[in-house]
Amino acid sequence: MKKLLEVLKKAGFDGFLLMIATMILMAYFLPQPGMVKEPVSLEEIANAGVSLIFLFYGMRLSVEKLKAGLSNWKMHIIVQLTTFLFFPLLVLAFRPLFVNNGFELLWLGVFFLAALPSTVSSSVVMVSIAKGNIPAAIFNASISSLIGVVVTPLWVGLFIASATGDFDVTQIVIKLILQVLLPVIIGISLNSRFGAIAEKYKKQLKYFDQAVILTIIYTSFCKSFSEHLFEGFTALELAGLAAGMIALFFAVFFCVGLLSRLLGFSDEDRITVLFCGSKKSLVHGTVMSKVLFQHSTITGIVLLPLMLYHALQLIAASIIAQGMARRKEV
Repeated sequence: MKKLLEVLKKAGFDGFLLMIATMILMAYFLPQPGMVKEPVSLEEIANAGVSLIFLFYGMRLSVEKLKAGLSNWKMHIIVQLTTFLFFPLLVLAFRPLFVNNGFELLWLGVFFLAALPSTVSSSVVMVSIAKGNIPAAIFNASISSLIGVVVTPLWVGLFIASATGDFDVTQIVIKLILQVLLPVIIGISLNSRFGAIAEKYKKQLKYFDQAVILTIIYTSFCKSFSEHLFEGFTALELAGLAAGMIALFFAVFFCVGLLSRLLGFSDEDRITVLFCGSKKSLVHGTVMSKVLFQHSTITGIVLLPLMLYHALQLIAASIIAQGMARRKEV
């Protein structure tokens, strides 16, 4: 248990997850700060923080490293197809179970999670623990983030209108370009000049990312609680959602593992495919929810499956990675 806790700490699991829970509790008992509009709202601060997150992320992306990573193309294709095609199609198959029972918003949250890119930091950490192909993990996590800027809104846009009654494509695209894509492009262009500095202070930048995410979660749940949107869910239904999230993780994990064996990947490449293909990014999910969902009162419900998946994927992946590492040491 002590070793497991150490692994979870390295992955940023313990303290950050505790802070997420704290923000939700604060939103429930103290929602007023999240609703204040003057002189400046927390929501506006979070919007500015989203752009800075992607600016700093772009600064750390080296064009040369991305080009070099293209050589192992078969593995990269499997990871990206799993992330952006298999995941959404798997969740899409279960849509009738949610919609027919009046849980369409909850399903939209699960589908939003399925359409997100892979994580960056924790994927690399897990691959490192399991002794997989670390350079390939870094490349896949990085390229997944870039692809997600385009693919995630395309997938989610297919269902936002039916779930919320409103989806202005033009407004969404403009906001996505200005708030996400443009900062990434600017950051990449500044990599040669400021990339080393951004890499040097990546720990501090991680704390900044987490602060923005916590602000988004707090303001989102303030609005959701004020509209009493969670009153329709029982504890049993929420427990069922958590069970569904861990089942989704293992379904993807075992399917992509089987596929990598059939394709004859090496052990190191298979480990990379397993962890990069089965994980989803809380960072991208929270910041992109600000762009994609016009009705901010529903954002708390939409983010709920993602937060459950984030916690459970870290626990499950850590246990699996530790087991793989021990088997290699024997």
